[in-house]
Amino acid sequence: MCTAASLLDQDFTLQTCYELLPEWEGLDVRITQLSGGITNKLYRVQSEKGDYTVRIYGDKTDLFINREYEAHTIEAMSKLGVCSKLIKFMPELGVTIVEFIGDSTVLSNPHFLDAALYPKIVEPIRKIHNSRVKLKKVFNPLVEVMKMSGILKRLDAAYPEFDIAGTIDRLIKLSSIINIPESEYTPCHNDLLADNFILINEEAREKYESDMYIIDWEYAGMAPKYYDLADMFQEILVPRKAEKQIVETYCQGADYERTLFLIDLFKPFPDIYWFLWSLIQQNISKIPFDYYTYGKEKYENALKNLEFIRQEYGVAV
Repeated sequence: MCTAASLLDQDFTLQTCYELLPEWEGLDVRITQLSGGITNKLYRVQSEKGDYTVRIYGDKTDLFINREYEAHTIEAMSKLGVCSKLIKFMPELGVTIVEFIGDSTVLSNPHFLDAALYPKIVEPIRKIHNSRVKLKKVFNPLVEVMKMSGILKRLDAAYPEFDIAGTIDRLIKLSSIINIPESEYTPCHNDLLADNFILINEEAREKYESDMYIIDWEYAGMAPKYYDLADMFQEILVPRKAEKQIVETYCQGADYERTLFLIDLFKPFPDIYWFLWSLIQQNISKIPFDYYTYGKEKYENALKNLEFIRQEYGVAV
């Protein structure tokens, strides 16, 4: 029988599929490795009994991902119609299996320049934030950044070219200015990069509950909704005009100025979170990816955003 360690290291074969899905034993199965994953290995498996995505957890991802919380979130969000259904949760093997969303287009950053898509992009985000679902994880942006810093220190990995301690001190000051209590947190995805938006093709729309689905819920939790949107903007990196149009679509005419202000103030937090995440991955991941360069760009973006909020709002930390 396969084990969590061997699944990550070995080729994903037909026999592996049968071990994970014994009800498929003897069926013709098509296996396709999916691109884009930089934390886990992803495979699409298809048979007459279903079309699934198999996620094999990356090495030591338990340092910062609670898989029980992730599975709970997927089940809750699938009931809202914003993500695919959970098929199997097998943490002892380092595997989660969900329905694959076919007949669709995976968004890329240029899609976020198309204003015609903004209602479809924003709809599932608003549905998540307004759902009143209580997720098991509390994702306090400052606390999570400090947790990542602690993990990096425990790995005994030094990067003196970055002022990590000084930058976190600035985020502590910024957090006190933002001052959103955890009692006001809403369900959030916390990793809204373009690749996690799945747009259903028009010709297949009647087969699905929603126009747009969101995948990859590893970092989801109760968080400030402004952080969720700030994280998205720091991933898609669209011009300011597009950011404002997306926020206007999200706000639907209510509280636009305050929402934009708080999103802007939160922008350095996901930058530093993913910067630290990248340095951790640099030390633990077996997946080939230039984590260092990715993280360096995030760090530089954080400094730019700290300067932006100083110039735009007079908020200096």
